[in-house]
Amino acid sequence: QVQLVESGGGLVQAGASLRLSCAASGGTFSNYAMGWFRQAPGKEREFVAAIRWSDSTTYLAKPAKGRFTISRDNAQNTVYLEMNSLKPDDTAVYYCAATLMQSAILPVTPSRWIYWGQGTQVTVSS
Repeated sequence: QVQLVESGGGLVQAGASLRLSCAASGGTFSNYAMGWFRQAPGKEREFVAAIRWSDSTTYLAKPAKGRFTISRDNAQNTVYLEMNSLKPDDTAVYYCAATLMQSAILPVTPSRWIYWGQGTQVTVSS
């Protein structure tokens, strides 16, 4: 059974940086996509970024482009989300997710993702 464990969240001031980590276990991930989603209070879960494990192809949501970077470490089976220039609007619980690649396109809707971590809180103060 695939397990995902996030870490790295916290409370920071606007303009700061954070790096979230997602340690994956229980599977062979060469045919998987790994992603990050976030959910703010009262809002739906939204896509942030995804990476195709096999060739590190990435896709970022518009709010993340230019500020966030997603990457993966094969040896550690870990996916990272580097977040720079954080804004109060980035405040949310951030979730790591994994799914099998069924096409060449990285999925962005939460229902397309099979496995989820427990989430890590990111709070950005103004």
